[in-house]
Amino acid sequence: MVSQEVLLILMPWTPPAEWVSSLIKSIPNIRIEIYQIDRSAAELPTEISPELWKDITSLFTWKLFPTKDLAPNLRYVQLLSAGCNHASELPLFEDTNKVALCTANGVHPPQITEWVFMTFLAFQHHLPQYLDYQKVGKWVDPVSDEDTEDAVGLRVGIMGYGSIGRQCARVAKAFGMDVYAFTMRPRVTPASRKAHAFSEPGLGDAGGEFPSRWFWGKDQLNEFLSSDLDLLVITVPLTRETRGIISREQFALLSKKKTYVSNIARGAVINTEDLVAALEAGQIRGAALDVTDPEPLPADHKLWGYKNVIITPHCSGNSTQYNERALKILSSNLERRAQGQGLINQVDKALGY
Repeated sequence: MVSQEVLLILMPWTPPAEWVSSLIKSIPNIRIEIYQIDRSAAELPTEISPELWKDITSLFTWKLFPTKDLAPNLRYVQLLSAGCNHASELPLFEDTNKVALCTANGVHPPQITEWVFMTFLAFQHHLPQYLDYQKVGKWVDPVSDEDTEDAVGLRVGIMGYGSIGRQCARVAKAFGMDVYAFTMRPRVTPASRKAHAFSEPGLGDAGGEFPSRWFWGKDQLNEFLSSDLDLLVITVPLTRETRGIISREQFALLSKKKTYVSNIARGAVINTEDLVAALEAGQIRGAALDVTDPEPLPADHKLWGYKNVIITPHCSGNSTQYNERALKILSSNLERRAQGQGLINQVDKALGY
């Protein structure tokens, strides 16, 4: 139980008054301090006094963090992002029993899933080519009615079966696709395959029932990648284990089916030089990249030049409902703290996510 909750919100936007009123109603002893910051801000607001920092018990932030000494009573930090690689190694979170770090896991599945299948289906249906024709007012009839492979019966391998992966599985099943799942940790029992993160009602795969096969751990990664995947969706977090996990050896395995690669995780999960080599060699049929390594991708980088690659500027998670969903997670966790319950989306320091 928390006797006095002092919440500091550091966001480039201000929460709706209705949300603030609802939170105060559900947690009467809460005090809320809101500081709207610039999106590009790199330093903490100087107008926050040392006295206020000493009172803060909870923080809702994106990229700005206090030191342990500045905020000695801080116990809970809610991130605006689903990824935590930019924060988990900070000294503030060395002792996760003292300061809980929670992600916004669950705010992204609808829009990122839409991005995954928008780009894949655009490639399958030759949409980039038709858009080029449209720009020059050129009507080009296909040479055959069988120039397009639709999704029915294709197999998608979802690498990382969290909130985003589970919604991708739901949509894939609706398209008539077979789903294989890969996780870094074992998911042997039905109970271990259930979801525990935040999710909007009716979305995802709470019971872990959609995949027809499961694979886990680096020992089974190559078996997973060589299992006739038509589409590989990469959603794993960036950790020491996953950095460069898709490299030359893995692209060679994907060449068996010329898998289409979709990366919405982090750019460094894929070895960029090996990705370029795979595209050059025709080992994969194409790629959709919302994240790259390096990022931003330099204007003269070779990846820009491939007609079978779709690149967007790390925007697949954008949505008019993003902030609203993040506030739902924050409210839920503050209510859990008030009741002495465990938090949702809490980062496991040992796993890095």
